[in-house]
Amino acid sequence: MSVFALGLNHTTAPVDLRGRFAFTLDQLGPTLQAFRERLGSEKRDARPAEAALLSTCNRTELYCSAEPALVRPALDWLASVGGIQGEALRPHSYLLQGDAAARHAFRVASGLDSMVLGEPQILGQMKQAVREADSAGTLGSTLHQLFQRSFAVAKEVRTATEIGAHSISMAAAAVRLAAQLFEDLQQTRVLFVGAGEMIELAATHFAARQPARLAIANRTLERGEKLALRFGAEALRLADLPARLHEFDIVVSCTASSLPLIGLGAVERALKLRRHRPVFMVDLAVPRDIEPEVARLDDVYLYTVDDLSAIVQSAGEKRQAAVAQAEAIIETGVQSFVHWLDQRATVPPLIRALHAQTDVWREAEIARARRLLARGEPVEAVLEALSRGLTQKLLHGTMAELHGADPVQRQEMVGTVSRLFLRGPRGSEPAEGDGA
Repeated sequence: MSVFALGLNHTTAPVDLRGRFAFTLDQLGPTLQAFRERLGSEKRDARPAEAALLSTCNRTELYCSAEPALVRPALDWLASVGGIQGEALRPHSYLLQGDAAARHAFRVASGLDSMVLGEPQILGQMKQAVREADSAGTLGSTLHQLFQRSFAVAKEVRTATEIGAHSISMAAAAVRLAAQLFEDLQQTRVLFVGAGEMIELAATHFAARQPARLAIANRTLERGEKLALRFGAEALRLADLPARLHEFDIVVSCTASSLPLIGLGAVERALKLRRHRPVFMVDLAVPRDIEPEVARLDDVYLYTVDDLSAIVQSAGEKRQAAVAQAEAIIETGVQSFVHWLDQRATVPPLIRALHAQTDVWREAEIARARRLLARGEPVEAVLEALSRGLTQKLLHGTMAELHGADPVQRQEMVGTVSRLFLRGPRGSEPAEGDGA
């Protein structure tokens, strides 16, 4: 079995392409099960593939433990989910295997692969993705180990380094850009579309600048009202958005909608009612919440998650000194995971071989005992011969190795043999050559 990570992110694919591969939380389980069924049809004699799917505004990644021959079918499957050909996806995707896949997972969990260096949200998103895979029955022991080690490494990175210190989030970057457009944010009216974690974070940052008015529009009014109450904002229904859009100077949107919620026509009508006073718009959703054509309108300043990357990365450069320390922690975790994989690959076959060999010895001694009993030998004598025969067979190889080893090798072997055969209460370690 091979561990591999297949995906696309903000460095390899534009936001519109990433939008084709975005999954809501409730889509993860059924999608993973469909993926396993697809791969199962490719190779029916293989052990079922383990799989987990991570989908955020910046990345969609499929983590697998499966036969190496299933890597290509996995890529083709992912491409089909996005409605494109595998060859079209390949230039915008990445495939990492073995230790490289583990290193990538650890870096993602630690925030080193994020647009916002050291941002903490990705760790929670990764944990949720693992829970969904577990609930769908596609996680498996190998990926469980991979992710649990990822979380442990991420925790160590955050506690032992300053990688997350002074992190400039997407929300903070949006506030910075808005402040460049409007002289006084206290005079602005801000609308948030959605009520999820990203909108809550954005509302926190904007509310700190004390704008004249805040409003939250959400598909579920109850959830919107709950968030609005926290920030002293007005709660709106999404259906009221087109008629109310002109009232706001700043619009920040991030929902899980598969289609844009704010269209070109609605923004054009809002601009006329505003007499072309500028509007600052931030679309943090993948797929987009705001039609991209809106960016071509005069007096509209529209930014997507990709547009915010320059501001975010400039802040990230200030923390590069902590990156080397974080990478060292990650590398230690990677080596530990690879060692675990190697042990898992070699120890079970060895155990099976040992069982097979001892079964051969046992059957040989039982056959010999039966022959002795058939000749009328006393039962006690037969049992004694059986036990001695098994003991000799079990110890023969060890004794031969001890006798044939040079002094240095023999000294090392003494310790190993003692741990294997003298694990119960005993006196001092046997002297070199004792019993040999």
